[in-house]
Amino acid sequence: MAEAVLTQRQLNRAMLARQGLLERRPVSAIDMIERLAGIQAQVPSNPYVALWSRIERFDALELNDLIAQKRAVRAATLRATLHLHSAEDCLALQPILGSVLARTFHGQFGRQIAGSDTSALLAAGRALMLERPRTRAELVSKLGPRFPDLDPTVLGLTVTHLLPAVQVPPRGLWRQSGQATWALSEQFLPRLDPPRTSPYALIERYLAAFGPATVGDARTWSGLTGLRELFKRMRSRLRTFQDEQGRELFDVPEGLLPDPGLAAPPRFLPEYDNITLSHEDRTRVLAGQGPGLPFPTGSWVGTLLVDGFYRANWKVEGAVLTIDRFTPAAGDPDGTRAAIDAEGRRLLEFVSAGQDGHDVRFEPA
Repeated sequence: MAEAVLTQRQLNRAMLARQGLLERRPVSAIDMIERLAGIQAQVPSNPYVALWSRIERFDALELNDLIAQKRAVRAATLRATLHLHSAEDCLALQPILGSVLARTFHGQFGRQIAGSDTSALLAAGRALMLERPRTRAELVSKLGPRFPDLDPTVLGLTVTHLLPAVQVPPRGLWRQSGQATWALSEQFLPRLDPPRTSPYALIERYLAAFGPATVGDARTWSGLTGLRELFKRMRSRLRTFQDEQGRELFDVPEGLLPDPGLAAPPRFLPEYDNITLSHEDRTRVLAGQGPGLPFPTGSWVGTLLVDGFYRANWKVEGAVLTIDRFTPAAGDPDGTRAAIDAEGRRLLEFVSAGQDGHDVRFEPA
């Protein structure tokens, strides 16, 4: 029997529904973090905006407390980039994704450590981190005299890429700052006994949150290789579709496939958000309607979804939200600009609480 063909808009609505972006979900922050199998977090403020856009009545202090209490942690995992995970997920996923970090590290810095005793370097780095959490600069200063033949710039990177590690507070806390300081996962989260997981379970979680998706999409999201064979073994427990280009799409049996005609309200996403980085083919959200570069910079920046697709950039400075180069399109629902304004004012109440003079500006006007 021929596989059903899913349109770009169907794929868009499926992902938005699974991500809590069609309507905010009445769930806890930890539940949403686990539902998404982690949240992109290289910018410490990004997870707060990502969760605010997805959770009904989200309170930033809820996530702040999770991080402070070690129930949520920031670690380099998927795609070898920093993600926010529940503590249990972090410990369960790091053994699976360690190969991704190692491959990425050796691809970038392999020449600098070629011929060195990496085992000795990692043992020395581990001993230092068992004493207390360390910045990469501290690792360089301590390890440099012991490994004088190595480029100092790679010493800290080697340790934090090749040992399972997490970034510790105050970095990542709401409205706080701090140097990126690393601790060994086994020491920072010593009381947890996470459930064992597998690449199969990880891919099923990906499909539940981002599917339907191709093998290439799953590879882009995770950084794992060898997925074509893995999907072949999983085929009997997955359902399949095709996209409009004839590519095979995989999905979990219970994956949401809402009516593509459903309205999608405006959503303000952080600069780095899961839905813009988790597919090889990103047209299900980046459909060529956005303004593109230059992209704004600052503490609070991001992308704006209108009718489910990337349509503008945004930035907050003080109590002013600037919508950068939004252009109405023929298919926009009536009242789109007013809906953007209203959602923008809610964003200001979240990120600029306590400041007077909240204002939403469209540039050019």
